[in-house]
Amino acid sequence: MIAKRKIIDNLLYAVMAAASFCVIAALLFVLFYIFKSQAGFLNWRFLVDGHTGILPMIITTLYVVLVSIAVALPVGLAAAIFLNEYSGNSSFIRILRLAIETLAGIPSIIYGLFGLLVFCRLLGFGQSIIAGSLTLSIMILPVIIRTTEESLKSIPDSFREGSLALGATKFQTTIFVVLPSALPGILTSVILAIGRVVGESAPVLLTVGLSRNLPLSIFESGRTLTIHLYYLTNEAVRPEDFGIAFATACVLVILVVIINTAAKILTYNFRKKLGDIS
Repeated sequence: MIAKRKIIDNLLYAVMAAASFCVIAALLFVLFYIFKSQAGFLNWRFLVDGHTGILPMIITTLYVVLVSIAVALPVGLAAAIFLNEYSGNSSFIRILRLAIETLAGIPSIIYGLFGLLVFCRLLGFGQSIIAGSLTLSIMILPVIIRTTEESLKSIPDSFREGSLALGATKFQTTIFVVLPSALPGILTSVILAIGRVVGESAPVLLTVGLSRNLPLSIFESGRTLTIHLYYLTNEAVRPEDFGIAFATACVLVILVVIINTAAKILTYNFRKKLGDIS
């Protein structure tokens, strides 16, 4: 019986290891193919030239990511804290959870139409970075709320009870004990949100626009890397057009890696500082 269990355990371990290897291999293959297919177009001039390069698209993408996260993260964090730490199971809470699940299932093109009608026309922002960022911030709210809430649920109740026993209020316990312990999960929600913001095209096309000009503020129109990549592949007529498109894809991948790495470093430094203080 014991030998049979060991065989089953080893078999399941081998299956999981093979699945993990397949995931890593798929990622490496995609990265290798993208970087191989850019055919030498990825160079310093391609990055920093404002006329023939993609500097305006990089700046627009960074604007959209930063503004979207700056708007959605505080709201999503507060909502997750309320749902996990303060709410019960009332009708209002059930309706709120249903609303969050509904937001998560709405197609992105619907968000684009909403942003076009509300932020671009009704509020008068026009096709601009701020209009697109507000639209995307609504779209990524369910990701931040649900991931953060699951992270808060994983914190043992003994942490809360110990803090309350020492005389801290519930709010102090949540801010200084629960949230720092849940930082890895919050970081995960931010990374997932950034990935969705960077990868969206339909709502960005409708709300941010196609302008190739270098945006000087968030109230101007622009073109993100995703939209530029779509435009290049859709209008490609020369063989080198696909090389430029793959070079843009390389920059997009590198940008996501840099943003995610920066988020991890900031979280690590924050937790280290918090540990030194305590």
